[in-house]
Amino acid sequence: MLAQAWFAALTALFLWWFSTGAILFVVRNADSDGPDGHVWASLLSMPVLFAGVVGLMMSLPNTEPSGAYVGFLAGLAIWGWIEQAFLSGLITGPNKDPCPTDASPWLRFRRAWASIAYHDLLLLAAFLLIWGFSIDAANKVALWTFGVLFFARVSAQLNLYLGVPHINTEFIPRPLSHLPSYFSTRKMNWLFPISISALTFATACWLERLYATGHVGFALLATITALAALEHWLMVLPLPDAKLWRWMLPAPKDKQVRMTDGL
Repeated sequence: MLAQAWFAALTALFLWWFSTGAILFVVRNADSDGPDGHVWASLLSMPVLFAGVVGLMMSLPNTEPSGAYVGFLAGLAIWGWIEQAFLSGLITGPNKDPCPTDASPWLRFRRAWASIAYHDLLLLAAFLLIWGFSIDAANKVALWTFGVLFFARVSAQLNLYLGVPHINTEFIPRPLSHLPSYFSTRKMNWLFPISISALTFATACWLERLYATGHVGFALLATITALAALEHWLMVLPLPDAKLWRWMLPAPKDKQVRMTDGL
């Protein structure tokens, strides 16, 4: 069991790193392909979304380790396409403008939400659809994978809005260059300890289930949840996390604002 758990954990770690790098690679190239580059990048990557949906349906009745891997990959594929479409500016929100310097807190919040509304609503809709298909299924790894990523993303967005010490803005694509104006730099905010505690508790729960059942699906879930917690810690710790992906990306052809916060 231990060897299978470690293999699953390393697989999840590699897939997290590789999928993040692949999305950034596509978005970076699209930034250099003219005004329609991001639209074409999202359209041409739709087979990834289709494969994720097919993998989801195939995984639901499969309780073997293979079903856990297929469900995990399906959750990542569906999530990854939505994130790529968001970073490409195809699915964001009605607001495309930076935050006014004199905006009141309420106006800043409304404009920040309007900058990501369509993206977050699509994530919520996808989560509810996956939940609907998975609720009575024998294998729920795809549901829990997408659920962890969804709630971690919402938490990360709120923490960036409320304020954290370190905000990595190295890889943000041109269509989202207005987003950093809605971020805040602060030593700490009230939500961060709650976010870290929740993600740590969830990781512990997956590990307990792994110990109790020996099923590799819980190793995959524990790893992706721990990585989500790590991404939160990188908001407060001055670590060069961008080096994980910078070497594999093509250099930008012109000077531009850049950012990443990971999957």
